[in-house]
Amino acid sequence: MHKLKNYALGSMLCGALLVSLNTFAQPAVKTEPDPPKTWHQMDLKTDGFYGVSLTQAYQFLKGKKSKTVVVTTIDSGIDTTQNDLKSVLWTNPVKTDPYVGDAHGWDFLGGKDGKVDYTETTEEVRQYYKLKDKYAGTTTAPAGQEKEFAYWQSVKATYDTTYNKAQAEIKDLTMEVNVLSATNYYIKKELKLRSDQTFNKADLEKITTTNDTLVQSKTVWQSVFTQIGDSTDNAKVLKDLTEYYAKQNNTVNPDLDARAKIVGDDPDVNDGKPYGNNILKTPDCSHGTGVAGLIGAVRGNGYGIDGIADNVLIMSIKAVPNGDEYDKDIANAIRFAVDHGAKVVNMSFGKKLSPHKDWVGAAFKYAAAHDVLLVMASGNDGQDMDAKPEFPNDTYLDGTTTDNVISVGASGPKLGENLAADFSNYGKKSVDIFSPGVKVTSIDMDAEFNTADGTSFSSPIVTGIAALILEYYPNLTASQVKHAILASATPLTGTMVVKPGDKTQKVDFASLSKTGGIVNAYKALKIASEMKGERKE
Repeated sequence: MHKLKNYALGSMLCGALLVSLNTFAQPAVKTEPDPPKTWHQMDLKTDGFYGVSLTQAYQFLKGKKSKTVVVTTIDSGIDTTQNDLKSVLWTNPVKTDPYVGDAHGWDFLGGKDGKVDYTETTEEVRQYYKLKDKYAGTTTAPAGQEKEFAYWQSVKATYDTTYNKAQAEIKDLTMEVNVLSATNYYIKKELKLRSDQTFNKADLEKITTTNDTLVQSKTVWQSVFTQIGDSTDNAKVLKDLTEYYAKQNNTVNPDLDARAKIVGDDPDVNDGKPYGNNILKTPDCSHGTGVAGLIGAVRGNGYGIDGIADNVLIMSIKAVPNGDEYDKDIANAIRFAVDHGAKVVNMSFGKKLSPHKDWVGAAFKYAAAHDVLLVMASGNDGQDMDAKPEFPNDTYLDGTTTDNVISVGASGPKLGENLAADFSNYGKKSVDIFSPGVKVTSIDMDAEFNTADGTSFSSPIVTGIAALILEYYPNLTASQVKHAILASATPLTGTMVVKPGDKTQKVDFASLSKTGGIVNAYKALKIASEMKGERKE
């Protein structure tokens, strides 16, 4: 999946800090200070940051009445006790529902006795082990098995790439974890901190000793904080890095029994029978909590952050583990959302293979038939989705599409060569629009906050705008809302940016998506206000 922390800490530390950790080099000098925590809501002309002009949007809506909109997050779960969310959580009103009533959504990774399968490997690893005994070492397709053999070849190629990358990262991460753990000990000892206390970049300035070990330890952590951001602390760095390390280990030495042991179903059989439980707050629900916060965290309460939309109910569906989601869960999650009244569904996840794409495609069509908008993160691999698609996507097996899906890339805070996030996927045919996704701050589980990079944060910003449109213009169809959002983006033709996934090549920002621009809440609402609603209910 497109895990925010995995990108922000795992990949970053595994690459950018390797030299620093090996040589204790001086930390890199930041070219730009961290943007304001609310930059994603700001206006380029007024504030100098390329946000979505949310203040202008609410000025436009002043005096207008809104209607509550149900928004679903298909994600890693949610902290149902978060002060910025608990008053806006959807509650299942159907007491006889096979999916237990009084729940704020559903957990398709749940099992008996409150257990949850929240650690999985990648889809290519699952498929590789499923087929390897049958085809490993085979060079030609057995008679009558040509289609499955061709699929095996695709699986094997993808698996080899993923496995080799994981092995290389594990080698680097082993050294990094060891160095950070050791230097963490020396820093805390010098600062006289208890085992449960943390330090941040500002605390490092209190260390003035010339002791070589401490000077080197200080330099390492200065480099870490410089690369990741000033708002983090040592505990968060170590936690996220060790989680990423465990995830990479699960790629090369996967636990393939968790699903069967915990959920108890067969992910290759989609027979319509209910499964899962109603446990939404799990150890890995940070991602889903942040996504929900960007969409609809209570506005104006003096706590946390202000969500994009001001009158929504958040339905949380847990279908995304710390690893790749199952097609069965995504298909059923979309249908659950549609059947329980959602108008917009946010999907901040994705993977490289989709063995049951037909199930997911049928769910997409089901959502389209019921006028439900699906908003997806494009992914964090810095690659051209036109050439290398990720899943799910809006192109069905027969080559057709529907008009109820928006794919979102990630943009940075400043107009200039770094406007396109270096990690963001892109595609003139496959990605619809860009949205803020660099150093975006949202709420986290357990009353915490998280500033991170990822299209996982870009997508819920667009989802929030879609919900805001439907609050005030409830007669618009999913297609109309989509086109109001896309039309809000001004094509930035002539704005040359560093190509995502590349360090030097410059491309025209307008070439990276269908619209060639960045979403704007104010413009989207203005366009929506001029549309004649066509929703049939």
